[in-house]
Amino acid sequence: MGYNRRRGRGSSSSTRRSKQEASGDDGPGTSLPRQDDIEEEPKAPRIQLAMWDFGQCDVKRCTGRKLSRFGLLKELRVTNGFGGVVLSPVGTQCVSKEDHHIVQRKGLAVVDCSWARLSDVPFVKLRCGAPRLLPWLVAANPVNYGRPCELSCVEALSAALIICGEEDTAHLLLGKFKWGHAFLSLNRDLLKAYSQCQNGTEIINVQNSWLSSNSSVPKSPVNADKSHQSTEEGSDAESDDGLPPLEENLNHLNFNQDDESEDESEGDE
Repeated sequence: MGYNRRRGRGSSSSTRRSKQEASGDDGPGTSLPRQDDIEEEPKAPRIQLAMWDFGQCDVKRCTGRKLSRFGLLKELRVTNGFGGVVLSPVGTQCVSKEDHHIVQRKGLAVVDCSWARLSDVPFVKLRCGAPRLLPWLVAANPVNYGRPCELSCVEALSAALIICGEEDTAHLLLGKFKWGHAFLSLNRDLLKAYSQCQNGTEIINVQNSWLSSNSSVPKSPVNADKSHQSTEEGSDAESDDGLPPLEENLNHLNFNQDDESEDESEGDE
């Protein structure tokens, strides 16, 4: 009888321990968070992101191509239209908080091209819903560090997102690059000021006022031959990172084919 009672108490204790283990409770006095209580960083942006890439940079170091391989950005063909805000050198207005509703509903895209080769880009074929320009900012990518206006694709997209009020998505993109935090550090004051503006006119006023009060900073790109809305020539030194293999740039291939066809036609004439 005594043996049976002791055995019964032991069995009850084991049952309680089993219930605690099953419920994930470590008992009184513990405060370890459960796995379900830990918030994970969002793996996909809340905003639809896209890019037209015209093959004017090193594809292995292109930040836009890297974002695409992470599944954070969609690459567009020349024939694809985009109804959202498009960061493009042909824009006539500055991106601002006024564009936030367009970015939320239809997304944000960038035209990856070099200022020195604008004539090679068929802007007339790009169906942009709302082409926009970026205000004065300083690049932090390894190649153009410290140069004004020579932003990489990820810097351009992130700047526009912060200005429009989508800071979390901007941090998600910049977090994919070792130097991403440097872009925020270099432009912290300006980005904060731009994000508080209600429209493009206010942003231009803030930009001009800041440049006037900081007369020592260069107001235009240092090297005009490399000036670029989203310069990508070697902007990312971490290209080989186990991501899916690079695909051929169909936009670039089509341009080469079009040029060859035109040359053949001229020769026939």
